[in-house]
Amino acid sequence: MARVHPRPADTFLTGKELPDLQQLLGPAVPAYRAKQVYEALYRQNINDLSEATMLPDALRADLAAKEDLGRLKIDNRFSSVDGTTRYLLKLPLDGRTVETVLMPEETRHTICISTQVGCPVDCQFCLTAAMGLERNLTVGEIVGQVLVLLREHNLDPRSEQLNLVLMGMGEPLLNLDNVLKAIRILCDQRGVSMAVRRIALSTSGIIPKIEELGRAEIRPRLAISLNASSDEQRREIMPITRKYPLKELLEVCRNYPLKPREKLMFEYVLLGGVNDSEADAHRVVKLLANMKAVVNLIALNPGPGIPFKTPSVENVNAFQQIIMKAIPCYVRKPRGRDIYAACGQLKRTVTQELVAIS
Repeated sequence: MARVHPRPADTFLTGKELPDLQQLLGPAVPAYRAKQVYEALYRQNINDLSEATMLPDALRADLAAKEDLGRLKIDNRFSSVDGTTRYLLKLPLDGRTVETVLMPEETRHTICISTQVGCPVDCQFCLTAAMGLERNLTVGEIVGQVLVLLREHNLDPRSEQLNLVLMGMGEPLLNLDNVLKAIRILCDQRGVSMAVRRIALSTSGIIPKIEELGRAEIRPRLAISLNASSDEQRREIMPITRKYPLKELLEVCRNYPLKPREKLMFEYVLLGGVNDSEADAHRVVKLLANMKAVVNLIALNPGPGIPFKTPSVENVNAFQQIIMKAIPCYVRKPRGRDIYAACGQLKRTVTQELVAIS
């Protein structure tokens, strides 16, 4: 893939917080101008500085000469029979592409964004893992994915019917500083204006970063990819367990500072004949005992090179029934499987490979 000439990330306006913009404009420019630039970037979601008509022509020209807006561009899109749209978005920093998915439903819309190009965690059931890690996304590239889809689909970020999940490409907690800054911009009432309670972050279980996330003043809801009922089983399908054992991970989860009415979400990808037995379900109940938790079951989404199979509907239902006796448990409806947009399928897949599962 052709690469554009890399440009320093600090020359992009998208991703800058208000203090960054105040510093950029300098003391000679009235302070309220930085607020106008900030609101134009995020609340008004401009796509070009020419749209920032509240700014004097001279200031717009000066900004355009020194800074680029830094918006992501749509490189490709794929539409599913269920209404899901998967986007390949081109990054302004170096021309790489990253995945972003919109999942519309009658009562809500969900945007799934990425935090890294690729992923270093190497979960054995995930197509993204096959890419390895190319690099972390910048603050502007994380926020920019949301801005593109808001503009493309005319979505209101203040709507109670819009949710955001950091469950795309990458391990969010391995890019935590940029993720937290992006969350602040997304939730700032002068910025994008989303409610933080409608944002969720999924992690494979990076213990020190979970603790750091818990100390953040503004943070999304936490989801843990559990995916196994024992340490031995989890090490086989999630090698990161060798560094962060299941027992230690669950202890950190028990001590996580939950807000009132907040619960931890535990995601469990069911692999046919591997971790989907009734015995597994009973062990999961024991692992999560005495936690404020909810379990989200995900039947494996297939892909080329994945050495596992999707479990039967009967096994999924039986697993859910056992969990539900002790813990709220839901089965995540697969969205966008036919376009490689479902959980674990994001690998910048293009048309030739789509034929394989159509």
